[in-house]
Amino acid sequence: MDRKWDVVGKIINHKSQITNKEVIRILLNNRGLKTTRVTAAFLSPLNPSRLTAKDVDIDARVLAGAMRRIEKAIQNKESIVVYADYDADGITAGAVMWETLHSLGARVMPYIPHRVEEGYGLSIKGLDSVIENFRPTLIITVDHGITAREKVAYAKEKGIDVIVTDHHVKPKTLPECTIVHTTKLSGAGVSWFVCHELLQGQTLKEKGLTLTSDKEFTDELLALSAIGTIADLLPLTGPNRSIAKFGLEALRSIRRVGLAALISEAGLDQKSIGTYEISHMIAPRLNAAGRIEHALDALRLLCTHNAEKSELLAKKLGLTNRERQQMTMDTTLHARGLVPKTLRKLIFVAHGEYNQGIIGLVAGRLTEEYWRPAVVVSRGELVSKASARSIPGFNIIESIRQCSDILVDAGGHPMAAGFTIETKNLELLKKRLTDIAERTIDEDMLRRTLRIDMEIPLSLVTPELWQELQALAPFGFGNPEPVFVSKKVKVLDTRLVGNDGKHLKLRLSSDDVTMKQLSNVSFDAIAFSFGSLYGKLEPGQQIDVAYTIDMNVWNGSRKLQLKIKDIHY
Repeated sequence: MDRKWDVVGKIINHKSQITNKEVIRILLNNRGLKTTRVTAAFLSPLNPSRLTAKDVDIDARVLAGAMRRIEKAIQNKESIVVYADYDADGITAGAVMWETLHSLGARVMPYIPHRVEEGYGLSIKGLDSVIENFRPTLIITVDHGITAREKVAYAKEKGIDVIVTDHHVKPKTLPECTIVHTTKLSGAGVSWFVCHELLQGQTLKEKGLTLTSDKEFTDELLALSAIGTIADLLPLTGPNRSIAKFGLEALRSIRRVGLAALISEAGLDQKSIGTYEISHMIAPRLNAAGRIEHALDALRLLCTHNAEKSELLAKKLGLTNRERQQMTMDTTLHARGLVPKTLRKLIFVAHGEYNQGIIGLVAGRLTEEYWRPAVVVSRGELVSKASARSIPGFNIIESIRQCSDILVDAGGHPMAAGFTIETKNLELLKKRLTDIAERTIDEDMLRRTLRIDMEIPLSLVTPELWQELQALAPFGFGNPEPVFVSKKVKVLDTRLVGNDGKHLKLRLSSDDVTMKQLSNVSFDAIAFSFGSLYGKLEPGQQIDVAYTIDMNVWNGSRKLQLKIKDIHY
């Protein structure tokens, strides 16, 4: 890897005396948390049930209007459709909204479009299908809709009211309907906030229910929202930190057969699930259904009360995810062959055989490998679909929207976006986006940098420090796990691990004696994807290592382990 290291915090040398609390203070300062009030809010986030519309940047008057329309639809037994997206955020958002409305006695059905046949968000084909099957008078979108001006107008022509709940970046022209919007939350977070308001409203009181009398149900909704928030890579700060922290706590203890089956199929222990397990094991299984099958299976799994059905659906999602993994590997290998040897500042590849469901994953892998924004296109005969991923400092959705005159539609975030384009305009778009990248990306942005919190001697790593670090959890995008560097660490042993020998297992020691009782402190360390260094690191050699501190639990025993981020030797 050999990346540039940027140590942002204090360097603690071997002779310094420092307490764990001082380490935590430096880590908080690195995250911009400098005042007592801000630090307290971070370390003890509000229970999400106490968040207000102002806290999450939602217009309170618009929210009140949405509540009135939804409650009216429930009371009059109108046909309601929850129109969700097909990724993990959209699926969990759909589950939260549908279950809440169903619990309040609404006539409500969920709908998720087919990625290839209908495409992202509202579509004429999708709306026609909804009208034919459910004849709704109210459609509630979750995790999309903010760009669907023409489709909302079409629904209104058919006599259907639309409430958009979304968190994507607003376009210049908005749909003419009720829009509950914020970029502070995930799609599932917006859905949860709307549902929380409903569950406190008049409709709930008329049914004789209260939040406290059905805490298990509201905990389940919060757990689903946490999955969507973490899966969609929202910054785990502010309201999202509240949802993630309390949602994870709920997830570890709730009894929901669909989630239990999904967790079991992934080989996880429900009581110890964290952000890593959601990001790398649970979310990919939910996403896989919408990528190469139909996301309704994932929604059915989350909502079913049938244990036997949940096991069958969980196995199907696991199998689909493995198929998705192989397809992603094959497509990435092919896409690499289309990347020119002389790299520009943006990668743009297109092919007629690329599956629309995995081009976002391929774009992500190309971005990670080449450290450049990447656009991957599934080329169609007349219309093509594309996904894009970016690097810090280059707003990909803003760049794409500068080309809106030749696009069919576009949506997304600064770091990830998607769009539809007539195939005849692909080359023109490629030139425009490449020119934008050449003008706005400087060479320093293309230099991969590992952000390190502070330099410490290895002897400072103790179970007590690890325990103190947990006060900063949950870790994720916007609140990364603390990264430390220790220099002149001695290599005791190395060996290859993993089926293909891609990973390196090390035993490391430090000869410094910061505390009298600590001498020759040694640790196991795991360096994922560093197998190429095997044979280059000799016993007794001194190296510099950047790492996070992990507590490895195996067969009931607990032992500190270093997770290596980079090695300089």
